[in-house]
Amino acid sequence: MHTRATLRALAVALVATAPLPAQQPGRGAPQPMPPGFTARPLADIDTIADVAVVNLAEFATIPDVGGVAPRLMSFQDEPGTRRLFVNEMRGGLFSVSYDGKTVTRYLDTNDSTWGQPIQAQGRERGLQAFAFHPQFAQAGTPGYGKFYTWADVQDTTKAVDFKPGIAATADHDVMLEWTAKNPRAAAYDGGPPRELMRWQDPYANHNGGALAFNPLARPGGEDFGLLYVSVGDGGSGGDPNNFAQNLGSAFGKLFRIDPLGKNSPNGKYGIPASNPFAKGQKAGAMGEIYAYGIRNIQRLAWDPANGDLYYSEIGQNVVEEIGRIKAGDNLGWNVWEGSYKYGQRGVDTASPRSDVSTVYPLVEFQHADALWAPSTRAAASGLVVYRGPIGAIRNKVLFTELVHGEVFWFDLTRLPQGGSSGIHRVLFHTPGSTAARTMHAIVREKNEAQGKTPAQRVDPRLSLANDGRLFVINKGDGIIRVITP
Repeated sequence: MHTRATLRALAVALVATAPLPAQQPGRGAPQPMPPGFTARPLADIDTIADVAVVNLAEFATIPDVGGVAPRLMSFQDEPGTRRLFVNEMRGGLFSVSYDGKTVTRYLDTNDSTWGQPIQAQGRERGLQAFAFHPQFAQAGTPGYGKFYTWADVQDTTKAVDFKPGIAATADHDVMLEWTAKNPRAAAYDGGPPRELMRWQDPYANHNGGALAFNPLARPGGEDFGLLYVSVGDGGSGGDPNNFAQNLGSAFGKLFRIDPLGKNSPNGKYGIPASNPFAKGQKAGAMGEIYAYGIRNIQRLAWDPANGDLYYSEIGQNVVEEIGRIKAGDNLGWNVWEGSYKYGQRGVDTASPRSDVSTVYPLVEFQHADALWAPSTRAAASGLVVYRGPIGAIRNKVLFTELVHGEVFWFDLTRLPQGGSSGIHRVLFHTPGSTAARTMHAIVREKNEAQGKTPAQRVDPRLSLANDGRLFVINKGDGIIRVITP
């Protein structure tokens, strides 16, 4: 930690001089609101108090795609083969050696061999996520060689498992299972993937985000080998079809499935008996659902100290949120946006957090925060629960803001109960730097060294390796970075 005076000067300088992403035409413009509604329900993030400053070093470089920086989206450590993996939203999956010196294209999901070309138009579509089965490298086990991808695809002619119930002209979202013959091979050596489930998207946004196995689960445990799947609310704005609160709809949910099971309606995956709505426990509710009332969860992270599951979720027009989630939870969308009743361009502050059946966020911040003024756009992502040795961030939940390239923390030992008062910034020293900076500033500096136009957005995300190393990926310069003491 630095002194308060030093941090005050640093924060003022950063806010005054940091370049801001361009605001999209027509987004964030003032709109009439009903009485009692506001677009500024929260206090601004404190840019001065308890800023954590850590070191950041370049670790590996993922190659450009068509001369453009790769859109790095998800990152995972596969301990059985001692490799790190990262995906690029246009369809590439890369392996990275533990020392960062060797980068290899492991799989091109766009290869015509597979017949599953990616739909990657716009910022929100593409190869969203991947996950390796915990038995991937364990010969003789059911999960040997298996990993999963979650993507928007171009082919909309195939039969779907989940329909929105309205006219849908967007792409399909597809969950695929790949099986490598030799998990330790430099490149994928298996056959075509097996399709587990397919969604028909009503709109082109909010298609999905998180895909993960619980890294703390052990063989024989209830959660071992179960795959968590974040499914967006279908898109458009405001969940106009009320999918998220409808337990009979597959949209706006967090699924938990057994990818090796067979008791689903299509017979291609399993529905765990321990799911809150399995076995008809609630009439009309889908057994795949783990939690609901979700708009667009971006990341999931488990606390290694106690197994708690955290999420980060992108809000609508006002509030971004990070919280904890348990089986059967209702996160409130689209009745609630964060702690407040949802409105088209604002939120109602009359009765915050007043529904006892809704689970509210631990921390939340607003699009109109002074930290990124004059912009009025923001998007929450991240996400790690850090119990490691780096003192400035030990026992903290770390998350990111995508539009402006910020990283934040809040304290696990004094968990907030809503609002922005527990949110603090993380800034970075890089080799040769004289001042701590944001990820946005660091990536833009790298762009200049690369001879490129500095990125307007960098979309940082955080990931933990199994050995405790904390990595930062982004969509602006192709560099994977590692946080060091």
